[in-house]
Amino acid sequence: MSLKFRLILLSFLQFFIWGAWLITIGAYWFQTKHWSGGEFGAIFSTMGISALFMPTIMGMLADRVINAEKLLGICHFMGGIILVMIPLVNSPVTMFPIMLVNMIFYMPTISLANTVSYTALKNAGKDVVKDFPPIRVWGTVGFIAAMWTVSLLHLEKTTGQFYVAAAASFALAVYSFSLPKCPPPLKGQSNKEAGARMGKDMFSLFRNRKMALFFIFSMLLGAALQLTNAYGDTFLHDFAKIPAYEDTIAVRYPAIIMSISQISETLFILAIPFFLKKFGIKQVMLMSMVAWVLRFGLFAYGNPAEGLWMIVLSCIIYGMAFDFFNISGSLFVETQSSASIRASAQGVFMMMTNGIGAVLGSVISGIIIEKFFTGAGGIMYWKSIWLTFASYSLVVAVMFAILFKHKHNPEAAPNITAH
Repeated sequence: MSLKFRLILLSFLQFFIWGAWLITIGAYWFQTKHWSGGEFGAIFSTMGISALFMPTIMGMLADRVINAEKLLGICHFMGGIILVMIPLVNSPVTMFPIMLVNMIFYMPTISLANTVSYTALKNAGKDVVKDFPPIRVWGTVGFIAAMWTVSLLHLEKTTGQFYVAAAASFALAVYSFSLPKCPPPLKGQSNKEAGARMGKDMFSLFRNRKMALFFIFSMLLGAALQLTNAYGDTFLHDFAKIPAYEDTIAVRYPAIIMSISQISETLFILAIPFFLKKFGIKQVMLMSMVAWVLRFGLFAYGNPAEGLWMIVLSCIIYGMAFDFFNISGSLFVETQSSASIRASAQGVFMMMTNGIGAVLGSVISGIIIEKFFTGAGGIMYWKSIWLTFASYSLVVAVMFAILFKHKHNPEAAPNITAH
């Protein structure tokens, strides 16, 4: 089995697990359980809370104590156990700690999977900026496959989505132990020596003004990502309450419509090496931010009938919004950090985006929506919600264009070196 295929399978399963429930849990929450939006915001924030510390802790363990691929397998095995327990929960109060534990084990696996792939590619003499995107695209395919599986089996509003995710999690747990070995680069050093070196290197990431600003805006964009994950599927399901839309394809199979976003990702992921070399990290990130504005703005005016084209276009634009921020950002961090702390640096990037950013996005949006954009009987004013999100993204884009200083040197690509 070739290295490329082994890493493709890793990426596929990694995101199949998440895709099985991430987009459809809103439908299960609101349509089946009839729990409140405020509670949903808190539950969705478990991803962010866990990412505040777990990716960094697991990254440090992978740098100093245990092979990254083994740690990846352990996390997925524990995550699978928790996923099997979720269907037994009948209270939003109980759901919070259960989902938090699940996320504690899942969130660090994203950066760990990246570390395993980057390390394996480099050990094989490959160029990560050129060779990783065609591998990572299969993660998006896995996400799509999971969404389609759940939707076609009509599991969007049922506990079945969690069992599908659990099966994939156990499969990846076993498979992880067969992946190329990624030994900790700081193993063998004394705790004092390794700790001092790691602390110095990690501090240097934030001491550099460019990197500090990069992490801050990663946090702000991480908030935008959680908004679309949390409310996109629920937004389409809500049209079922309107007789004119209840039998439209978008309402009957919302997860499939939303999967257009992930299909779009596959195209934009493959375009990343070209755009990074041609335009540089600042312009690529700015394109992502503008895409978020359009993503939310089109949702505000779209509907499942004559306005379906707006929803579809919004999903297509999502590919640029997500990939040009998330994948490019990960590659940027990889090339800007020293070899001894790359797993930890990926953990910090995950902490800023899916940690602090996700917590702020989930909790604050849940409170704002419930207080200002929810009417009698739980009716949600979606147009106002999406326009508010679009305005937020526009402010972030303008601030980034002004504050983040970067001179792109095309000759430095594919190393994406900052100047």
